[in-house]
Amino acid sequence: MKDAGPIDHQNCGECPIRHRAVCARCETDELAQLERIKYYRSFEAGQTVVWSGDRMDFVASVVSGIATLTQTLEDGRRQMVGLLLPSDFVGRPGREIAAYDVTATTDLVMCCFRKKPFEEMMLRTPHISQRLLEMTLDELDAAREWMLLLGRKTAREKIASLLAIVARRDATLKLRGVAGPLEFELPLTREAMADYLGLTLETVSRQISALRRDSVISLEGKRRVSVPDFGRLLEEAGDDSDGGYLN
Repeated sequence: MKDAGPIDHQNCGECPIRHRAVCARCETDELAQLERIKYYRSFEAGQTVVWSGDRMDFVASVVSGIATLTQTLEDGRRQMVGLLLPSDFVGRPGREIAAYDVTATTDLVMCCFRKKPFEEMMLRTPHISQRLLEMTLDELDAAREWMLLLGRKTAREKIASLLAIVARRDATLKLRGVAGPLEFELPLTREAMADYLGLTLETVSRQISALRRDSVISLEGKRRVSVPDFGRLLEEAGDDSDGGYLN
């Protein structure tokens, strides 16, 4: 873990995740208070942000990159239980110990807040408490949707669902809708996708190739994905609307 070097979005008003992060509803004076307790940290791909059971003295928002939440069972088996995408919140006010391993999947930049001052600010700043409650409820909905995905969806539907999640988040961060073609960088390797979805690497590669062959997506290299029709991608994901987790 290291302090991030100079970055273009140290000013809260210019932050690329400002409209979705825990500070989204904050007024100018509230942002000024957050500025006094925040700092940036960067992590290289593969680096551990925090281990399960460790004491956490900060909470944070993911500014750029992606991280995974992983839980280790008593017999040593590991299960990826969540993804942290830009604007997602890391850590829990009022909880001293980390519940999961948090690992940077790509190079990661996090906007961190010292926990005690952040908890104190929550008590006197309803905008932060309200936004954090919204994000917590969204996370609960996401967990329920993910249970459905892992338990009932086919391999093709799982891949399409994950692509739809990333596409929608990318479009939201860019302040655009999902009408028309979408293009985004897939932040996960195929190995990581297989681990997260409970599939083999061969199955992930085969299903991505099938989606490309059927013109549901197109690929430029291994990571640049184009979606000509988001509605069709949702259909392939087994969803009949654009609600739920994809928000």
